[in-house]
Amino acid sequence: MGTIFGWGSNFCVKFFKSIFEKRPLPIYVKTLIGGILLGVIAFYFPLTRYFGHHGINGLLAGTLSLSLLFAILAFKILAISITVTSGWRGGFIIPLFFVGATLGLILQHLFPAINLTLAIVSCMAAINACVTRTPMSTTILLATLTGFGHFIPILFASLTGYFLAPRIPFISSQMEKEQK
Repeated sequence: MGTIFGWGSNFCVKFFKSIFEKRPLPIYVKTLIGGILLGVIAFYFPLTRYFGHHGINGLLAGTLSLSLLFAILAFKILAISITVTSGWRGGFIIPLFFVGATLGLILQHLFPAINLTLAIVSCMAAINACVTRTPMSTTILLATLTGFGHFIPILFASLTGYFLAPRIPFISSQMEKEQK
């Protein structure tokens, strides 16, 4: 599931990139449009603001409905895409971890018998490795940040995300390597 949403995230970024590059606009116009869109999303879904590391704690502390979790998931992916493509400063690794945590919570709502920690960490790993194509660093980073002691499931989820990732480069440094 994490890989599927990784694909969705990749194509959402490509979509917004094509919109912002369709007409050559000055950077201040792009950031204005992006800022307005981000402000609307943040107003209605405050958990989607910022990088997401504090939001993950908010997700885990609250008892959110399944429909609200799906909305947060969709709008966080939109917010990441708008941030990355409209000229705002911001990354996508920690926000993708937030998306993975949200997806893990959704899966636990749908299948209550699964281990919540395993679902969250596996979704975080698969989404991040699918988008960034960095399965080893994703595995090491998640094992270190989460303290989740089972290294093999994180590695398996990362490798699944990596091998099932779209072959369209997402990060500009990946594009340079593939063109050479």
